[in-house]
Amino acid sequence: MHETATPDSGGAALPEALRFRSPAPLVDIGANLTHASFDRDLEAVIGRARAAGVTTLILTGTDREHAEQAVALAREHPGLYATAGVHPHDASRWSGELARAMRELHRQPEVVAVGECGLDFNRNFSTPAEQERAFEAQLGLAAESGLPLFVHERDAGRRMREMLHAWRDDIGHAVIHCFTADRETLYGYLDLDLHIGLTGWICDERRGHHLRDLVGAIPLTRLMVETDCPYLLPRNLPAKLKGRRHEPALLPWIVREIAHWRGIDEADLATATTTTATAFFRLDPRQQDSAAPDHRQEST
Repeated sequence: MHETATPDSGGAALPEALRFRSPAPLVDIGANLTHASFDRDLEAVIGRARAAGVTTLILTGTDREHAEQAVALAREHPGLYATAGVHPHDASRWSGELARAMRELHRQPEVVAVGECGLDFNRNFSTPAEQERAFEAQLGLAAESGLPLFVHERDAGRRMREMLHAWRDDIGHAVIHCFTADRETLYGYLDLDLHIGLTGWICDERRGHHLRDLVGAIPLTRLMVETDCPYLLPRNLPAKLKGRRHEPALLPWIVREIAHWRGIDEADLATATTTTATAFFRLDPRQQDSAAPDHRQEST
């Protein structure tokens, strides 16, 4: 996800009704913590995530500036990692210089995926041709680096499948992050052996209700969870949150919702998605353990 609207800044502690704690450690595979809305209280946000059992955060790098910021944060905080890519909205900026900068970022140990990159034919802030050019180049960088792909797709499922199919033998793992599409698109991605990232979109009775019938079709070995914060605040939270800013501490609510519609135990889903994410991003479980919350303390 990569929105232009700016969610209201947070800063206050979460209401008691929103202080969830996951029954097992979680990996948030898509957290935009370099967004300006987190500038004022980033340390508290990370602390609340850990208190909620969200022990690992993959910080999304949507352009050079935010990828570099994500790497810097990952160096400061155990359990934080980064991705590095150019979002399709910014594909018109792709250049040889940017490709070289991305290649250097992909060499950093904190970077665990190429992306966020892909196709967005919904808004076309960059033309489809520019998007395909930048995505093709980043597919090449993924093949070169051996890193997995963190992919954005909106209203471009057919073309996305065509491009990924052409590269499938050259790239490793790939995840369609913030999946919101239909059954045909989902099955097409699963046929390509792709992973699927689900967000609070499933909590939206207006736009995401169709996902409730699809979650059971996603193998647990292919399913991961994410907030895409500060965007996509779940609409069915049990209490109102001042402002509109989403944060990683609310990921357990999304897991609970997915587990409900899948018909499995919440703890089992948490364990499975964390196992899948740890393998996908090649994370060090020891770092995840070091970032685990101290359950003797209350969340803030």
